[in-house]
Amino acid sequence: MAVDTGNTQTVLGLFEGDELRGHWRMATEAHRSSDELGVLCSGLLGLRGLGLADVGAMIVSSVVPGLTRSYHRLAEETLGVPFYPVTVGMETGLRNLYDDPAAVGADRLVNSVAVGRHYRFPAVIVDSGTALTVCAVESGGGYRGGAILPGLNVALDALVSRTAKLPRVDLEADPPPDIATNTPDSIRSGFVYGYAGAVDALVERFARELGSPPPVVIATGGLAPVVVKHSRTIEEFDPYLTLKGLRVLYEMNASR
Repeated sequence: MAVDTGNTQTVLGLFEGDELRGHWRMATEAHRSSDELGVLCSGLLGLRGLGLADVGAMIVSSVVPGLTRSYHRLAEETLGVPFYPVTVGMETGLRNLYDDPAAVGADRLVNSVAVGRHYRFPAVIVDSGTALTVCAVESGGGYRGGAILPGLNVALDALVSRTAKLPRVDLEADPPPDIATNTPDSIRSGFVYGYAGAVDALVERFARELGSPPPVVIATGGLAPVVVKHSRTIEEFDPYLTLKGLRVLYEMNASR
């Protein structure tokens, strides 16, 4: 089982070899116990005709330390299976060129590992979640770093909470006209096309710095489709990129 625990949502995937047998998304609740996680995982697996007995190992990428401990207990104490937390000491096959290698978000490295296995380097990776990250990996697998923006929903929450008359809108609805003629569509135009333009600008800057050959540009994350449809530079959308990276990391580290 691969578990990608973000600040807002958690994505789980169950692999049998290379095959993704099932995947699920649930809200991240920082204080859930291992018992609660066991009940949730059992119910989600059951939706696909699977069960906790089908889990032979667990690898977790998490930005919520308390949940990392809960998944650790679930794996080792409840399920009796090996547990692999994604850490800076893991074998990744990448050269971490960040100023402080330990400061790189685990999800950014996991995505880079997946791109190296399933696509190619150099690469630019756009991950749209609680934060929107744009990362660059150079030829030969050197993780260079990148840029971090507020995620679309985080920015929308800030806008709505700091203004008296602007409503919250659904960013995933049908795209508005570029020049919107009402307030909800004006907000959606600003966010949808504005973020797509920001991503394109960053990708183009990264591509110039990475040089030749041109990087492949991959997007992932829960809100990535909002941006992908209106981006000039994103070539592929892979909703399971992080889960695929976790499976590769498990493969690389299980025998260590």
